[in-house]
Amino acid sequence: MPALSQADVSGRLSTLTDWQIESGELTRTFKFDDFRAAMSFVNRVAELAEKAGHHPDIDIRYNKVRFGLVTHDAGGLTTKDFDLASTVDKLN
Repeated sequence: MPALSQADVSGRLSTLTDWQIESGELTRTFKFDDFRAAMSFVNRVAELAEKAGHHPDIDIRYNKVRFGLVTHDAGGLTTKDFDLASTVDKLN
């Protein structure tokens, strides 16, 4: 799967809420009431990511969860990253 052009990335980013580009990754941080709620969300995302065959980088800090998406083998962002971001948004 080829990496998206900068114009495609900008267009797709405008369709997502609270996601941004940081150091070439599509990122978003979610905040929850407590650690248990954060972990529950991470586990739900893990199930969907496994089915999609596309795995985000996940940083968990008590009640905050940061996701980083990039398609490493394509050398940048692809439709897989934006599709998974959209799916994650629907879980929240």
